[in-house]
Amino acid sequence: MPVVMARDLEETASSSEDEEVISFLDHPCIMWTGGCRRIPVLVFHADAILTKDNNIRGIGERYHLSYKIVRTDSRLVRSILTAHGFHEVHPSSTDYNLMWTGSHLKPFLLRTLSEAQKVNHFPRSYELTRKDRLYKNIIRMQHTHGFKAFHILPQTFLLPAEYAEFCNSYSKDRGPWIVKPVASSRGRGVYLINNPNQISLEENILVSRYINNPLLIDDFKFDVRLYVLVTSYDPLVIYLYEEGLARKYNWKMGNTMDKRRLPIYVQVL
Repeated sequence: MPVVMARDLEETASSSEDEEVISFLDHPCIMWTGGCRRIPVLVFHADAILTKDNNIRGIGERYHLSYKIVRTDSRLVRSILTAHGFHEVHPSSTDYNLMWTGSHLKPFLLRTLSEAQKVNHFPRSYELTRKDRLYKNIIRMQHTHGFKAFHILPQTFLLPAEYAEFCNSYSKDRGPWIVKPVASSRGRGVYLINNPNQISLEENILVSRYINNPLLIDDFKFDVRLYVLVTSYDPLVIYLYEEGLARKYNWKMGNTMDKRRLPIYVQVL
């Protein structure tokens, strides 16, 4: 929620000039927080794309809210913002309320943001999304809070830096291991091995002990996606979407993941 809009809404809330003011105080796209309803939060409605409700568009149009999309093609995001009255500005413009970018911003760009400008990436959020950084952070948490509290990963090595340690463990347990690129997604570049000689050390990879008896759905391996929105790290505020997504897929020894996935929607309780 841009601070400029927040200030305008606070001024509106303190007056009682006409019925339009009252309508904005009780607008379906505004949720008030804080004491005496002083902090407005903008709520986006997905069905606004279909309904094209002028009342919903009124918020963005009234407060001249704008956005820009940089280094990505987010058609759904563009449609949602347009349906709520935001107007798009050029990617090089500095006059905007929201920047939606496909990459992480450099520190010097983050320092130039005003209070009224928001971006879709927290600084260093890749510490959770990159496999190598996530692994190192889990190890750090194990050292801080104990191994039992964070015993959530099989034995793992980062190669090529820990290649000698991996070979030592392999000599004791020759079972299959799974190899993953540290900064990839959608199963790209993932494969299984039975021998260290099958590994290419030309790029950074993560190697984990393969779980031989995993939980299956209809004899298929699966992953579960839970969608969350983190609006603040300090204090930590996380919103969990009420539905998740489970995807079944098939592994072939020595090959990448079979791309034919069967979606299963699950209810998160």
